[in-house]
Amino acid sequence: MDCLLMCKKSVILYSFYQAKPPLMKKNHCNICQQTPFECSFRWRFNPAIKHPHRFSSITNNQFRVNSLRDGNEDQSIMSVSYAYQVLDVMPDCTLSDLKTAFRAKVKQFHPDVRRSDENSSDAMIRLVIQAYEVHILFLQLSSECLDPFDAPECEAFDIFVNEVLCVGKGCPYSCVKTAPHAFTFSSSTGTAHATSQGHGEDYQVQLAVGQCPRSCIHYVTPSQRVILEELLGSILNMPFDCSAEAELLYSLIVKAKYENNRYTKPKKKPNVSTKHVDWY
Repeated sequence: MDCLLMCKKSVILYSFYQAKPPLMKKNHCNICQQTPFECSFRWRFNPAIKHPHRFSSITNNQFRVNSLRDGNEDQSIMSVSYAYQVLDVMPDCTLSDLKTAFRAKVKQFHPDVRRSDENSSDAMIRLVIQAYEVHILFLQLSSECLDPFDAPECEAFDIFVNEVLCVGKGCPYSCVKTAPHAFTFSSSTGTAHATSQGHGEDYQVQLAVGQCPRSCIHYVTPSQRVILEELLGSILNMPFDCSAEAELLYSLIVKAKYENNRYTKPKKKPNVSTKHVDWY
């Protein structure tokens, strides 16, 4: 289920991602003393649009943007590539850069600054706000679709047994004997594997992990465990040479161990209340 959820988020993220557009040049037009994007906007703007922040895909509309059609609603969603052009930011910009660009654009097209053309200013403000919302959604999806081996989602308390290296029933320090509530032998391969999770603080499980002579028991996160178990299953079911897959499994385990040791819990924000504070 976790793996399917990650794949679904990746598909959503891919649907938003398009080719990275070139940045709009900062130079001004010689005729109207405005940026190229602003001049293009003024030429395309139709003051008869009832909702300037909603862009229909009808071909006879003078104001058209790159968009992704939403089948559930009669409106279009601005693409990420066009949002880059609206805010004039780099595709690899940080959240701080995005906020700075958003404030600058809002200040540039504020009605108090552009009193001569309030209709165009209002539409531009709505366009900038929509572009900012698209960027925020894109950043949220990007953070949710991170590689669990690069950025663990939580502390590593799940158990994974690398059955490729496991000795099996002949092990002198059998994890099945030490912690039978967490490990058992596989009927098909004869190697040990974890039967339950949630034993991060269990001393017997910790003892079994520490006493394993082949060091094939590891603490991983739930997302890491799903991927490792899928890869392990493909290795055990292969009737031919699978040395490349075994090396990949080993490299992922090493990477997970390194990143999990670096993981730190997110700091809790203090609950600040002004209910019983006297304001002067």
